[in-house]
Amino acid sequence: MTGEGIIPVQHVMRTDPAHAALPRAPEWTGGAGYVIDRFVPIDCASIPITDLGFLRADAVYDVVTVSRGHFFRLKSHQERFARSCARMKLTNPFEAEAEARLLHKLVAKTGLRDAYVWWTVTRGANPRVPADRLHPDRFTNRFYAFVIPYVFIKEDKDRQVGINLMVSRDYIRIPQNAVDPRAKNFCSLDLNMSLMEAGASGAHWSVMTDGNGRLTESPGSNIFILKGGRILTPDNGCLEGVTGQTVFELGAKVGIEVKAEKVTTADLEAADEVFLTSSAGGIIPVSAVDGKQLSAGVGPVTTRLHNLYWELRWQGWHGTAVDYGDEE
Repeated sequence: MTGEGIIPVQHVMRTDPAHAALPRAPEWTGGAGYVIDRFVPIDCASIPITDLGFLRADAVYDVVTVSRGHFFRLKSHQERFARSCARMKLTNPFEAEAEARLLHKLVAKTGLRDAYVWWTVTRGANPRVPADRLHPDRFTNRFYAFVIPYVFIKEDKDRQVGINLMVSRDYIRIPQNAVDPRAKNFCSLDLNMSLMEAGASGAHWSVMTDGNGRLTESPGSNIFILKGGRILTPDNGCLEGVTGQTVFELGAKVGIEVKAEKVTTADLEAADEVFLTSSAGGIIPVSAVDGKQLSAGVGPVTTRLHNLYWELRWQGWHGTAVDYGDEE
């Protein structure tokens, strides 16, 4: 299908039998959760109100997706999650193998073949002794997770024509020496407010800078530009995106150099093509920046990478088959 326009991924997921969910009890079909120490249907999942993940955004999380019954780059997501925990001085109660088994079991409970899988470790509640709050090893960190049907940042129709991306002017990304953006964390009010700014202006999504004209990232997404025959992405102030890292591999497959370096708003405005990357939808084409159409619109390189990403995924590339027999 490569070269024939943007693949309508959501339509494929809704209509292709290879994506059909397995039969499950009704209470599990909408999703499943894991709360501290037990599995529950998604509608029954909740957290204690005193958890500092809720009160202070004191937590890290990760997201991995499943399509056609395969996790995509599960190990890479787990490794990033472990780095996030270490950077925020959090202790995961599960070793990597046990964590993977838990995620498999969550997906298996729902029977979903296309799923969005989210998990977190929070600081937990404050210790009873105030002095203990100064020491991370005196908290009881907590693990939560959930699985729901696959989540897309943008619909098929948006990806096929490309989105209008707005550079936020009212907000800047939290400086990396304040909250480390390499750790996937809950401190995202700056990103969320930039989305509200974009919505008020009629744009479809936002991208943030460091306040000095240097691009960082978009809400839930890394940003890439095609300029001078190369694909560039910001090298600081942003999450180490797993889908973003996949673009480096896809670029090598199609013979295009992909490089992380300083990228400015001027570079963005002069780009031939632009796209975002996210677990929630893969590669998201951009056709306009601040309302100004890009010269190539949804260009041939973006289209090729978008389609190759899904074609390879559905062939099992970097895939781990979900163990659907482990639902009890």
